[in-house]
This record gives sequence, C-alpha cells and structure tokens, in this order.
Amino acid sequence: MKKLSPITAMLFAAAIAPAFAAGPPPAPQGLPAPKILVIDRAAILQLSKVGQDVGKQIQVYGDQAKSQLAGQQRALQAEGQAIQQQIAILAPDAKQKKIAAFEAKQSALQVSAQRKEQDIQAGFMAARQAIEKQLGPILQGLMQQRGANMILDKNAVVFATTGIFDITQPAIDQLNQKLPGFKVQLGGGAPAQATPAKK
Repeated sequence: MKKLSPITAMLFAAAIAPAFAAGPPPAPQGLPAPKILVIDRAAILQLSKVGQDVGKQIQVYGDQAKSQLAGQQRALQAEGQAIQQQIAILAPDAKQKKIAAFEAKQSALQVSAQRKEQDIQAGFMAARQAIEKQLGPILQGLMQQRGANMILDKNAVVFATTGIFDITQPAIDQLNQKLPGFKVQLGGGAPAQATPAKK
C-alpha cells in the first residue's frame, strides 16, 4: 500500500474532521422523541404475589418428585444388590432374564424422572405465560399514563441518563391487585385459574 505524503494526510484529516465533529445525523422530523420506561421482569416474577405463589408451588412439586424418585431408586438399588447375589447360582437363561428385567426397570425410572421434570417445567411456563398476559395491559396503561413510547427490560439497558424511568414497582403493585395467585397445573395442559385476593 502506497504511503500518503504528510501534506496529503493533513488534507485528508481536515476533510473528515467535520464529519466526526458533527456527530450522528439528526432524527427525521415528524417522529416523536423517544421516552423510555424500564422494567425488571425478573424482579416482577420474584417479588409479585403471584410470582411468589407460583415459585412456592413449583418448589413443592419439585420436592415431591424428588422424594418419590429417591424412594423408587432406593428400592431399585436393593433389588440390584439382591440380583447380584442370585446370579451366581442361576442358569444362564434365568440370569439373562433377571438382568434384562432389572435394566428395564432402571430405564423406566429414568423416563419417569424426565417426565416429572418436563411436567413441572411445562406447568411453570404456563403460569409464566398467564402472568405475562395479565402484565401486558398493565404495562400499556403505565406507558400511556407517563406519555412514554417504549418499554425496555432493565437488563437490556447499557447506559442511560435521567430521562429513563423504572416502573417495576408500580407494575408489581397493579399485578398484585389483578392476579394475586395462580394454580400451577403439572404439564401445563389444563387451564388454571387466578387465585382470588384475600380480603
């Protein structure tokens, strides 16, 4: 690559300097200036009444599944130890059948564990969708009240000036009134109803 002479380099620098000094081009006229609100969706799920209600139910379902599977696993381990003692004196055919039956039980337990986990996850996702469905109109209302035209998740904001307002707490307050609880259904298939507010 041919090196620029000092005079050419100076002229080139002088030509592009105004472009950098001018900054970004102005926004097209007629478009409203952005007024941005932010929310913390994770905080809404953790701190709202319905989010805490759903979290407790998921914890209970998880503990129940863990307890059931632990009991079945202990029984299977005991059976495996008994088979190990028996196979030494069994005929080859009988030994093969015992091992195959035991392996089938192990596979069935793994499938059962995966199914329980999937059912709990599906129940959580259905509850979350129900919360989001109720939260949508709340956020739209807050946006209109404050004359905003955009809502961002707090985690997506890299840098902000004082012109951005956090509406997480007002959203939580309104969600608490609108949806104080939610019955989680395992598998997420059956439609669950909102829990009425306690008076």
